[in-house]
Amino acid sequence: MNPHPGRWPLPQYDYWSTPFAESLVQHLDLHAGLQILDVASGHGIPAFYLAEHVGPTGAVLAIDVNPGQVARARAIQGSQLPWLRFDCIDMRALPSDLPSFDRITGNLSVMFFRPDRFQAVRGLVAHLKPGGQLVLTFPSYGTFDSLWQRVDQAMIQQGLRTERERFQTYLNERPSASEVRGWLEQLHLEHIDVSEYPLEVATGPGRDFLHHPLLRGGFLDDVYECFEDQRLAEEFMVTLSRNTHNFTPLIAQRCVLSGRK
Repeated sequence: MNPHPGRWPLPQYDYWSTPFAESLVQHLDLHAGLQILDVASGHGIPAFYLAEHVGPTGAVLAIDVNPGQVARARAIQGSQLPWLRFDCIDMRALPSDLPSFDRITGNLSVMFFRPDRFQAVRGLVAHLKPGGQLVLTFPSYGTFDSLWQRVDQAMIQQGLRTERERFQTYLNERPSASEVRGWLEQLHLEHIDVSEYPLEVATGPGRDFLHHPLLRGGFLDDVYECFEDQRLAEEFMVTLSRNTHNFTPLIAQRCVLSGRK
């Protein structure tokens, strides 16, 4: 039995990670005693939730390539849930001595599998026990399309040819639901399920948009990175932000990829 049932729910204050984690849990066959590898674990959504539900007869290894995220998760954990361990490991290059797991999960993970997402998934499947389940979530192709169309139009109007070429390269890298299904089919997984759930992200104009916690530090930064001249990037984005009614509401596609070995 868990010593503190219900103590580690998915936090409702996290308006990005938690909705994706809720989708992950909906597709995950979860029970006590499981050995779980959670990749791109960040500060612990959903690792803490998973650890509570597998209980002391199970184990969760949560890995992230960012030492700061690992340190933050360990600080939150303290001495609790001793069968949960956070470690700094690159999921794209898992150690050869890493054991196999009953479940491998990754919330908002697929975007970090670059440069070769398929090989990263293949590496994860190699550490999945026969009969084990892989469940990954990510914002799939179609996420914030209204914004990307407006960015593309503005780049055309302003004659930003080089920046637009870079932007198109970024857009073409985004995985679609059909593409990720193909990965699991190539790896001969069974009971494959790929589902998408829309999520609206509310924002206002100006600073509210440019510094939105769910947009800056991720999606908007991808636009900034298309510019060599960051002053020009800032001017471009400030102009864009004045008329958010042209591309709102912003809809993210929560995609869940699940399959069994």
